[in-house]
Amino acid sequence: MPRSTLRASTRQPGVQRREVLAAAAAVAASSVALGGPAAAAAWPDKVITMIVPFSPGGATDIIGRILAAELSTGLGKQVIVENRAGAGGNLGASAVAKAAPDGYTILMGAMTSHSTIATLEKGKVRYDLVKDFQAAAVVGSVPLVFVANTSVPAKSLKELVAYIQANPGKVSFGSSGAGAPQRMASEMLKLQGKLATDNIPYRGSGPAVTDLIAGQLQFMAETVPAVLQFIKGGKLTPLAVAASARDPNLPNVPTTAEAGFPNLEVTSTFGVLVPAGTPADVVSRLNAEIYKALRKPEVLAQLAQQGVVAQSPLTPAAAQERLKGEVTKWAKVIAAANIKADE
Repeated sequence: MPRSTLRASTRQPGVQRREVLAAAAAVAASSVALGGPAAAAAWPDKVITMIVPFSPGGATDIIGRILAAELSTGLGKQVIVENRAGAGGNLGASAVAKAAPDGYTILMGAMTSHSTIATLEKGKVRYDLVKDFQAAAVVGSVPLVFVANTSVPAKSLKELVAYIQANPGKVSFGSSGAGAPQRMASEMLKLQGKLATDNIPYRGSGPAVTDLIAGQLQFMAETVPAVLQFIKGGKLTPLAVAASARDPNLPNVPTTAEAGFPNLEVTSTFGVLVPAGTPADVVSRLNAEIYKALRKPEVLAQLAQQGVVAQSPLTPAAAQERLKGEVTKWAKVIAAANIKADE
């Protein structure tokens, strides 16, 4: 056999081996660059923790538990709810922001409240709501309704504005915290009507509603479920629902747009967020399972009991834009109304 032929044949196995190793390395590198599609494809293969950043029994907690049960079935792995209340929701949100972006730690977020806190507590919050989170899905929202004490001579929002203008400094409203959606709604009305009226802060909606009924306050914005029984019982006067459509529980109460205030739409919005950097395949699967659950009549009925209007499907990208929009919107209101975190 010619020597040149022998040399060629002895080199061939080494060349093939190097080519195979190079190809394998390229595949591995591409997998890392793409965020680990192999790992994402296997998701989930263990228990998922849904952190609720508020105490048990509240709206965020109840919505989270409804979703967790549905996701456990849809994903084939248990989704457990863990309440980490504290610092207005910041404690739980911070834990998720710092978690591994692998889809096994998710946040049942109160998007409106988180968005206001992002401005009010800027510099103190240890995460950036937009940069450190990816919105997997917007779940739904709870409409607010403007209500007044029955002694106030107003049956509509325009009549309330006229009454406040005629009595500058003598009318007050209540809210459950500086960043609460209820506070934001009343501040928006105050700005749009150029009203001289003061906010009285409370530790929770319950005490504020009690004082409103007693006449210590003259009006406030509150979630429909929190005041529905008092409206139906004739203890509070409903003026307008701050949403794009009338609330089915209050079909005769106009929206703020119908009442002459088209730019006064405020709802308490809820969504599921994951740490930024979570693989796109995981986010998409989570998104699909959430909206699959929101198509079930029994789930919609459970949410309706909490006053939640379910969100029609949004892509993760659209949900993220919604989150950005919330932060931008409330930052402007907070600045215009000069709201401080300790008020």
